[in-house]
Order: sequence, then C-alpha cells, then structure tokens
Amino acid sequence: MKKKIGLVPKLIIAIVLGILIGQFLPESICRAVVTASTIFSTFLKFVIPLMIVAYVTMGIADLSQGAGKLLIITVCIAYGSTLIGGTASYFISSSLFPHFISDGVLEQIAATADNSLATYFSLSIPALLDTLSAVVLAFVLGLCLSTMRGKEIGNTLYETMKDFSGIIDKVLHTAIIPLLPLYICGTFVDMTKSGKTFAILSVLWKVFIVVIAMHLIYIVIQFIIAGTISKKNPWTLLKNQIPGYTTALGTQSSAATIPVNLQCAEKDGVCEQIRNFVVPLCANIHMCGSMITITACATAVCLINQIPISLATVVPFIMTLGVAMVASPGAPGGSIMTALPFLYMIFGTEAGDPNGPICAIMVALYITQDSFGTACNISGDNAIGIVVNTIYEKWIKA
Repeated sequence: MKKKIGLVPKLIIAIVLGILIGQFLPESICRAVVTASTIFSTFLKFVIPLMIVAYVTMGIADLSQGAGKLLIITVCIAYGSTLIGGTASYFISSSLFPHFISDGVLEQIAATADNSLATYFSLSIPALLDTLSAVVLAFVLGLCLSTMRGKEIGNTLYETMKDFSGIIDKVLHTAIIPLLPLYICGTFVDMTKSGKTFAILSVLWKVFIVVIAMHLIYIVIQFIIAGTISKKNPWTLLKNQIPGYTTALGTQSSAATIPVNLQCAEKDGVCEQIRNFVVPLCANIHMCGSMITITACATAVCLINQIPISLATVVPFIMTLGVAMVASPGAPGGSIMTALPFLYMIFGTEAGDPNGPICAIMVALYITQDSFGTACNISGDNAIGIVVNTIYEKWIKA
C-alpha cells in the first residue's frame, strides 16, 4: 500500500524544487514553470468568489440548526475568541518581527523588485462575481435560508446550495489543493531568479517559531479560563486534549478531528448533549488558531514588503475574516483560501491581488503552519465546550 504524501511535505518539496529550478536551470524552463503557475492563479481567482458563495451561504444557513440560547452563546464565545486571538497576534507580531526583519533584509528585497520573470502567455478568465458581491450575496442567501427555510419557503434552494457547495468542495479537493504545490513552486522559481528567496527565507523560519509559540500560549490561556469557570483543574483538561491536538496535527482538518475531539470532551466531563452540539459547530466557526497564523503572516509580509500596517487596518480585517472563515472547508489550507479575497484590506488593492506574488507567499507561509493552527482551533473548541456546559448546567438546565 502506497503511503500518501501530505500537503505540507508537498509544499516543502515545491519550495525546494522552486529554489533549485530558479537557481540552476535556464530562464526558458523557469518561464515555463512560472507560466503554468500563473494560469493556475488565474483559475484560482475565478473560483474564489464561487467558494465564498457556496461555503459562507451554507455556513450561515446551518447555524439555525441549534439550541436557541446555547447557539447564540456558543457563536459569541467562538467569534470573540477568534477576534482576541487575531488582535493579540498582531500586537505580538508587530512588536517582535521588526527585530529580525532588518533594514538590510528589506534593502536586499527592494533591490529585486523589478526582476520578475515574464510568462510566455496568459489567460483571461473573468470571475462571475467580484469578491465583495460574493460576500454580500452569501450573507443574504445564508441569513434568509436560516430564517425562512421550512417556514416561508421550502427546502429546494437550501438543497441546491448544498449541492453547489459539494461541487465547489470537489473542485477544491481535486484541483485547487493538489495544484497548490505548482502555484508555490512557480512563485519560488520567480523569487529565486529575481534574488528574493534567500533574503525572505532568512526571516520566515523565525516567524514560524513565534506563531507556534503563540498557538501554545493561547491554548493554555483558554483552558485556564475554562478550568476557572468550571472549577476543574486546567492542567488535567490540557492533558485530556492531547489526543485531539495530535490528531489535528496529522489530519490538518477540524472536521476529521471531530470524533477524537468528542472523546476529549467526554473526558472533560462535558455532557453528551452539549459536546454533540458544541464540538461540530465550533469545528466550523471557531478559528482562533487560523486567525493567529494569518494575522502574524500578514504582518510579516507587510514588513518584508514595506507595506504600512496598523491596528486600524488589522481590526476590520480580523472582524471580517472572523465571519468569512465560517466558509473554511475541512481541508488543509481552507482558511487561507477563504482569506485570500480579503487580504487587500491589509495589503492594498494592488499588492492584495489574490493571484499576485505577495498572496502566494501568504499561502506558502500559512499552509506550512496550518496543522498547528488547526490543532489550536480544535483545542479551543473543547475549552468553549467546557464553558458552555458550565453555563448550561448552572443557569439554563437549572
């Protein structure tokens, strides 16, 4: 039986191949790889608005399938946790990253700004919707379906959107995710040929360490709060979470980790009714780890490319993404794919082009750390479950 190579190893191989191709092979071959990567990025730009319509619509529509007050409480806690994680990530990243993103590195990168390779040809594939229209349409459809389905209208539109979401999910799994290594390889071929790669990589490994440290600290804080509210030992709760954390590291999928996470919640003393409700729901709406990673990576990319960044630009981005990432599919890289159309809020319209080189760096940066972000997400899900269970037993059930 052949052992399947995971996405992260594939991306690492793609980065290495991109560097080797850019460093040692002739420009004609490099341009061919960059051309293929650019064609894929054009297709990606076409698919992104369709992903938003499909996933955000279904994410919001399905939120009606809950238990009244508990649904509102769980959603508020999950959204608040996501916002706090992203905001804290910005403060820490903006404080630490400038210490190892020096002026010398910035000068080296700036000197390569106009050295990009030209493609042999390009394709124009206009998107059916721009991203803002897709978000608005998804919100309108999702909110109306959640309130009207089964009351004022039937289930036809809901089932249609569910099937459409399945189609987009198939495209994501069979085309977008498998071809991401080509996308990243082409980006690093271009970066290596232009001289950017080694200057940037000298920074990225330090970003990686800081992000993982933030994930672990945030998990500990969440379980300390949950333990305090529930009057349980937070270190025991953390120990109970280890199987869920390690499963998420391996699968890179919140959805695939749900069965193990339910077992962890049972060990934490969360009743069956609450854990069966909170854990699957939070697997789709609680994205604290992903938000920490995306915000840190965006801060690093801004510093590397000398793009102005401030709390005034980061907070609206975090608040928007906290809602939009309900669209994140249960697949590696789902959060960053959902975030792509909103990166312009931080990078600006030109630099924030989803099929541009800066967004390609964001994808590479994020996905190499995606398993740790997913593990942070699902660990936080159980911390929320403990809090909601305490609220249920003390105030609602009583």
